[in-house]
Amino acid sequence: MPEGAEWLVILAIVVLVFGAAKLPDLARGTGQALRIFKAETKGLRDDDKDEKGVPELEARKADLEARQAELDAERRRLGSGESA
Repeated sequence: MPEGAEWLVILAIVVLVFGAAKLPDLARGTGQALRIFKAETKGLRDDDKDEKGVPELEARKADLEARQAELDAERRRLGSGESA
């Protein structure tokens, strides 16, 4: 078969199965399904990117906790009247 003839055969079969009146609805539904699929796969990729940032967030959290401990120790020292 010449190139492109396969598409004509497929199109003819689709018209026979669904009817010419249903083709716009079929195309609209297919497009909508593809948009939903694309959005969902993008969401999964975004989740993967978020997981890669977890170690950095944990390091920042540990740093903040260490600074908070230093501040608490300084507050206790100042509250008890100790001098540096």
